[in-house]
Amino acid sequence: MTNTLTAQTAPATATRPLLTAGAVGGPLFLAVGVVGGLTREGFDFTRNALSQLSLGELGWIQQTAFLLTGALLVAGAVGVRRALPGSVWAPRLIGVFGASFVLDGFFAADPGAGFPTGAPEGRVTELSGHGLVHLAGGTVGFLALCAAFLVLARHLDRPWALASRVVAAVVLLGFAASGATVSAFTLAAALGLGWLSAVAVKLHG
Repeated sequence: MTNTLTAQTAPATATRPLLTAGAVGGPLFLAVGVVGGLTREGFDFTRNALSQLSLGELGWIQQTAFLLTGALLVAGAVGVRRALPGSVWAPRLIGVFGASFVLDGFFAADPGAGFPTGAPEGRVTELSGHGLVHLAGGTVGFLALCAAFLVLARHLDRPWALASRVVAAVVLLGFAASGATVSAFTLAAALGLGWLSAVAVKLHG
């Protein structure tokens, strides 16, 4: 009897810390970004992306947030794999999303729109090598996240499944609108990170 109980509870016990890590990743990144955006001179949420907080003297703070968030999200992907053994692609896609944060932690966005102080006032029109890698990483990452939400919808109960599909659509729309307004993508990305945390909490039980 003891062996049977251990076999049944061990997977859940081992999975919960991983899901907790996945739930913490998004809020951590957003909290660091909001504090940085409110306290660093020249940053404007309507003009600048959170990624640009990786620039300048205090840029190491946001870079660290990228790397730590990526590690937490990858851990969360492992947790989702264990919590949903019937889903193969959802954890893989979440893992890609986490890996994109790690990549963007090493390759910073380009300066522009007046940030950091002394940067050109206009929006970035020509990308540097590291800026191009950063943009590509973010693009692949958020597309993977949207795909993960659509896959997860097949494993969630009806209200959660519907919400997961709606969030995926909103994040895609925000990404498409980022060329016109940075705020659209920032809000959509925040929604995506928040929903991923909510799903991790739900799977945690």
